[in-house]
Amino acid sequence: MLAATTARIDAKKRAVLDSRKKQFAKATWEAETYDYRMNFYLTPPTGDIALEQFEEWAIARLKVLAELEACQFRNRSPAETEEYMRPVLEKYMRLSSNASKSSEIFTERKRDHYSHWTLRLAFSGTAELRQRFARLEAQLFRLRMQWDDAKERKEFIASLAMSWETVSEEEKLQWRAELKAATRVWDKEEEENYFKVQWENVPDLVERRMCLLKRGMAYVHIREQSGMVVNEFSRQLESALELAGRFLPRMDEDDRLSPILHHLSQQFVAPDSGYSESSSIGDITTPTAASIDGLSQHFPLCMQNLHRELRKNSHLKHFGRLQYTLFLKGIGLSLQEYKFKSEYLYNIRHSYGDVGGDANRRGKGYTPYSCQKLLTEAPPSSGQAHGCPYRTYGPDNLIALLQNVGVSDRQLLQGVREDVGKQRFHIACNRVFEHAHAAQIKKVKEESLWPASELDTILHPNTYFKRSFLLKNLGKVQAGDLGVDGPVQSSGGSERMET
Repeated sequence: MLAATTARIDAKKRAVLDSRKKQFAKATWEAETYDYRMNFYLTPPTGDIALEQFEEWAIARLKVLAELEACQFRNRSPAETEEYMRPVLEKYMRLSSNASKSSEIFTERKRDHYSHWTLRLAFSGTAELRQRFARLEAQLFRLRMQWDDAKERKEFIASLAMSWETVSEEEKLQWRAELKAATRVWDKEEEENYFKVQWENVPDLVERRMCLLKRGMAYVHIREQSGMVVNEFSRQLESALELAGRFLPRMDEDDRLSPILHHLSQQFVAPDSGYSESSSIGDITTPTAASIDGLSQHFPLCMQNLHRELRKNSHLKHFGRLQYTLFLKGIGLSLQEYKFKSEYLYNIRHSYGDVGGDANRRGKGYTPYSCQKLLTEAPPSSGQAHGCPYRTYGPDNLIALLQNVGVSDRQLLQGVREDVGKQRFHIACNRVFEHAHAAQIKKVKEESLWPASELDTILHPNTYFKRSFLLKNLGKVQAGDLGVDGPVQSSGGSERMET
């Protein structure tokens, strides 16, 4: 009976039901193609990528969005934002045009497509994250539209299923005077092309009286077309994020993806930035315990706070000691420069990788903490001084702390207070840095001494230190990582770093 039943099952159906064969079956979807570098991201990715790429591409895109948001927080003009963002996009999310004939076009566009959808999942969990993501993605889309090749932009727009109609020559002739007045086309050389759309789709143009209204239709000049495309992109993305938010709970069942998505969502506090050995100044000068007091002028507030606490009490509690020790290790201070108290000997040697063997990062020890780690760790309790002061101090105490380290500009302090109130902690820190180094940053920009990428948003205390050190020693140190005209000397402090 069983044999007869089996025989009656269609062979094709049996193949589909066989899970061992199903996993090797040919995909029923079409392979991804990218005809344009612009993308509405209407369809999710269908191919396979490694988990490492899944996270790596998303982090690269997140850095772009973070820099774009930082431009807004710093009140950069549209022109300044464009100038600032060009090298950032070139570094993290390059998109070559079709005319470039680049062999990397498909890879670049695939990375752009996948990274957008990864972050869409990561930031769909709450209304606030969805709003931030949609706003920044729309800004990124607008920038790319402005930079796109005119021919390719026109072809991309033509490929979209937009609800507009081209205004015929007869209609243009009929309404020409009113069209020109309503859309403010006074230049005889300006292109007189128009399209019409339901007025509800262009409320901003109606509000600004930049279109002609006739029988429920808005007649719009061609120059407004790119803005309408951006608005439609925003509208569709916001709707899609709502759907993604409902789907997100199912992702918790995947123990491979959910930790990555959670980690990415945390990075909207401050994008993570791994420590690089290039953040050390060991190739320029040799930091010693005796030079730390002099070098502390280049420390970010979190490390200045720990340094002052150590000098005041000759002691730091465990988490503060670990944070400060790793920072000093990162700037190039050697283990031999420490004067150990016996109870801390093993911990400090372990941080440096002097003990612990292969289990301890193969003898390299732990890496210095990033801003993101300091901002997302548990805050210090009474008597502790670790973490990020911009987050852990109350506004009045923070202002007092900044004044104690020499920050006195009232407008700057007010900007810091506003940043902290909106939980833009790393932006507040960058604001203080840029004010303290304004003259040097201006010189670097005007004389093109550094690549623009060397002045992007600081996301790591050790990056803060080295950039400050290099800017304050421009006459002695070349740009970049950055070569040396001669040793840079620092003075002050004790013979050994006592912890």
